[in-house]
Amino acid sequence: MDENDAAGEPAADRPDHLDRRAELSEFLRTRRARLKPEDVGLASMGRHRRVPGLRREELAQLAGVSVAYYTRLEQGNGRNVSAEVLDAIARALRLSDTEHAHLVHLASPTRQRRKHPAPKRQQQVRPALRHLLESLEGVPAYIGGARSDILAWNRMAAALFGDWGRMPRAERNWARLTFLNPDYRELFIDWDSKATDMVSYLRLYAGRNPEDPELSALVGELSVKSEEFRRLWATHDVKEKGHGVKRMRHPLVGELTLAYETLHLPDDDGQFLSVYHAEPGSASAEALRLLASWGVDDSVRAKL
Repeated sequence: MDENDAAGEPAADRPDHLDRRAELSEFLRTRRARLKPEDVGLASMGRHRRVPGLRREELAQLAGVSVAYYTRLEQGNGRNVSAEVLDAIARALRLSDTEHAHLVHLASPTRQRRKHPAPKRQQQVRPALRHLLESLEGVPAYIGGARSDILAWNRMAAALFGDWGRMPRAERNWARLTFLNPDYRELFIDWDSKATDMVSYLRLYAGRNPEDPELSALVGELSVKSEEFRRLWATHDVKEKGHGVKRMRHPLVGELTLAYETLHLPDDDGQFLSVYHAEPGSASAEALRLLASWGVDDSVRAKL
């Protein structure tokens, strides 16, 4: 189934770009706000604190840099910052590996740009990958790409998630489906977790590709249309796609608990393969078997 900054013009002044300086500033501020002095072995400086979390001077002390230097960095000025300083700040903020990498991308755009080039406007799936999808019988699988676009899928994915082939190409995007399509709010039992993950994935992609105009348009659209998206986007949380468990409520077979695995495809513009599977012998495995026998019929299309 189918499917550098312009010279002399700051990215912040162009609607088709995200403001990298603002992204760096807000990311550092939100990471600092989630820590308390006692979390990092510092005595609390007074009972009443005017700001949540650590103060800038406390974070600078932990990182071993001057307050003025850290303040400039948190104001979005990451020019010429060394890897050693970023490492020290990441340790002081207790960043995860994914958050650490995100910080480096935001603070060091020039050195990182070549490692993560912006994807081509029209993403293509190699024929061999389409054949792989078709060979995965009995398990839902799809290939995603930049901005969590849905590029290709197999018959079981259509039976589980709905017939994406009947949607306009622009709507085949997990962020749009999660926040703008009410059927997906019903499909995912723990929709809040799904929504949080979705925004965290998109934030991570934004740190690597702030010059992507389609990303800017997507974020703008979702920010206007979804209060929940705006709230989650403001947290600046980041997360890499990996593995886990999702609980769903399908209109034909009822509740399913499915594990998923994400396999990244390094030579395909950031594309990834996601496969869902059930524990052998479980009720969810039987539900998948029923879906495989029924396929994508009109009742599924009407509801998803």
